[in-house]
Amino acid sequence: MKNLKKSVVLGIGLLLSQTAYPQIGGIEDSVADISDTIRAIFPIILGVIFLIGFLFNAGHFFGENADLKKGITRVLVFVLIAGAVVGIFTYLIGIVV
Repeated sequence: MKNLKKSVVLGIGLLLSQTAYPQIGGIEDSVADISDTIRAIFPIILGVIFLIGFLFNAGHFFGENADLKKGITRVLVFVLIAGAVVGIFTYLIGIVV
């Protein structure tokens, strides 16, 4: 009787594990689709961020209170931060899911 109980539990476990495999494949496909979408949109978003950053710092280059050193410093800091974000994003995209 114990062997029959173990066999039934083992059989049910095997059947349940077989149904889990297609679900995992579906998740991988969804993640791949989302990843492809992000890869396509990311350069556009980054360009918009660079444009906005330049416009916010443009006041340091033009006008009565123009301070070239301050403007260049702020733009360089912005570029370094954006470069770090791009580097991290590139690293994360490079990881195989």
